[in-house]
Amino acid sequence: MKRWILAGATALALVGGQAEAKTFKWAYQGDIQSLDPQGLQETFTLGFLGNVYEALTHYDTNLKLEPALATSWENTDPTHWVFHLREGVTFHNGDPFTADDVIFTWKRSLTPGSDLKGAGGKMSEIEKIDDHTIKVTTPTPNPILPRDLPFFYIMSHKWAEENNATQATSPAEANSSSTYASTHENGTGPFIVTGRQPDVKTTFKRFDGYWDKDLKTNVDEVVFTPISEDATRTAALISGDLDLVFPVPVQDWQRLEDAKGVKPLHGPDARTIFLGMDQFRDELLYSDVKGKNPLKDKDVRGAIAHAIDLKAIDEKVMRGAANPAGLLIGPQINGFSKDLAEPYAYDPKQSKELLDKAGYPDGFQLGMDCPNNRYVNDELVCRAVASYLAKIGIKVDLNAQPKAKYFAKVGPQNGNDTSFYLLGWTPTTFDAQNTLFNIVHSFDKAANAGQFNYGHYSNTAIDDMITQIDKETDEAKRQSLIDEAFKTLKDDYGILPIHQQPLSWGVKDTIDAPQRPDDVLDFRYVTMP
Repeated sequence: MKRWILAGATALALVGGQAEAKTFKWAYQGDIQSLDPQGLQETFTLGFLGNVYEALTHYDTNLKLEPALATSWENTDPTHWVFHLREGVTFHNGDPFTADDVIFTWKRSLTPGSDLKGAGGKMSEIEKIDDHTIKVTTPTPNPILPRDLPFFYIMSHKWAEENNATQATSPAEANSSSTYASTHENGTGPFIVTGRQPDVKTTFKRFDGYWDKDLKTNVDEVVFTPISEDATRTAALISGDLDLVFPVPVQDWQRLEDAKGVKPLHGPDARTIFLGMDQFRDELLYSDVKGKNPLKDKDVRGAIAHAIDLKAIDEKVMRGAANPAGLLIGPQINGFSKDLAEPYAYDPKQSKELLDKAGYPDGFQLGMDCPNNRYVNDELVCRAVASYLAKIGIKVDLNAQPKAKYFAKVGPQNGNDTSFYLLGWTPTTFDAQNTLFNIVHSFDKAANAGQFNYGHYSNTAIDDMITQIDKETDEAKRQSLIDEAFKTLKDDYGILPIHQQPLSWGVKDTIDAPQRPDDVLDFRYVTMP
């Protein structure tokens, strides 16, 4: 009898221990493409993986830069930085973190499948001083290098070599189970992936060996579920099945306000949504115009720009929550100029005149690629754009699909298979140079520039300005160059901004989950009752 009493007490204690474990459940409108930290430079994917992997530097909830795997750094001369690496850090499999892992990660970032060549290209050499000190050489003076690195996640060279994962997984291969790094992880971050069913569920648990013992979070386990349907996602939050969801369609904000136990979280997002166009092929892949590319004509691009009523899209699609944009950067970004931020004027009459001048009085047919589970109301925005273009004779054949398929199709690893597309960008450095270098600079494989310039817009004058911006340390001169680059782009109708979308989350009243301005959910700061 005594043994049974003791056994029962033990069982109750175990059940009680399990009950005390705090499990945080959340949902997003789509899944990540893979667990490879260099597989896709997309904010949601990188933010998701930032709970598992770490970089030399890190952003706090207010995007203040702070030490991570590097404890400190010095810019010893214009083209050299010394980083002092954190000691006593281990990867999830127990491997020690050293300078060799940083050097390996940098080299891996430059392999063909990597989507982080832009960040890797900011460094031309990394020298190992000792196991916990490295010297980084930059191709040009770069006074903001540490801000280029918060999403440059470090991998274990030993683990990668043992598992044939020394090459990065390209977006086109991200759904393939043939790449080990796309289906397994081994970071140094505060959480470990314990289960992964793509497009179904991913589970995490706290990493007992994590170096920072002062984390704010009290979460022990995390369950992530991708839910594509907006109404289903919102209903699951209201019913109590989930603790946090995003994005919440702006039209559901009032629904959350009215429901008990939940609330909407919203604010200005640093991300700009924009339209890009194929400007490098002699004939578009998706158009009824044969033998030439109408989007190479500035008048045609101008016709598209003036045909879209951004104010109406904000009011009707975004419920007044977006900020119609005239620049590829928002007010939160260093280098933003209010004087250049006025959107293109809505003027369909001018659009028709420009089309007629360009030799397309009856318009033409144009294929458009759009994600349907990446940005706030993304497919609805694309449908609105298509509707406005139809009014001037440009008939849009919209291909809206999940982001995994979208990025695999339109990305550089697949030859930028698109003619007209919608994309969003948050500069990871929160500086204009990042946007100009990645989105506007001519596509340059050797220099790793223009990696997200999917339409291959090219203006050598702007390229020269970006090169000067990279190394200019005088703030006034640098701002002047940034302004000139954006004005030149705007006058050329090279890339067409739509808006800065709103941050839009829904959360239980009892959950504290700081909303970063870049729309990243960092488990480190989530607390539960």
